[in-house]
Amino acid sequence: MLRFACLLVILAAIAPSLHAQAILPRGNAFIGYSYNHLDFGQGVTRNVNGYEMSLEGKVLPFLGLMGDYSGHYGTANLHEQNFLFGPQFSVPVGRVTPFGHLLFGGAHLSGINTSETSFAQAIGGGADLRLAEPIAWRTQLDYLRTNFFSTGQGNVRFSTGLVFSF
Repeated sequence: MLRFACLLVILAAIAPSLHAQAILPRGNAFIGYSYNHLDFGQGVTRNVNGYEMSLEGKVLPFLGLMGDYSGHYGTANLHEQNFLFGPQFSVPVGRVTPFGHLLFGGAHLSGINTSETSFAQAIGGGADLRLAEPIAWRTQLDYLRTNFFSTGQGNVRFSTGLVFSF
């Protein structure tokens, strides 16, 4: 019984220092402007502008799980939405944190007298430049693949905006 009591006293004494050494999961939220070059094939392209939002929760210091939503708008009531999810890898190097991600999900396109939903995937990356803790500026470029109207589209999406770490 005396050994057990001594063990409890030792654990109680070192517990605060062990807790301080623990790496707690972190994350970030991004919101910003997004440009998407839609390529429907056969020379039909549209440049659309909108926004992108994402939320990342860290699983490991270099690996996070990310949810991404973007909405883009063009002429003739053209509206494209992307709902994506997947892993994001990042490594901080001083004030800059380069990252890469592979995302999967769905996309929805609507316009005058048309509406279509398809599987979507994006591969891309970019970098966050820390401005002041906890705010950074993100620039990212993605190759966004969709399959509207039974035809594959390879689109380029550029986004930039603010990142808030938590």
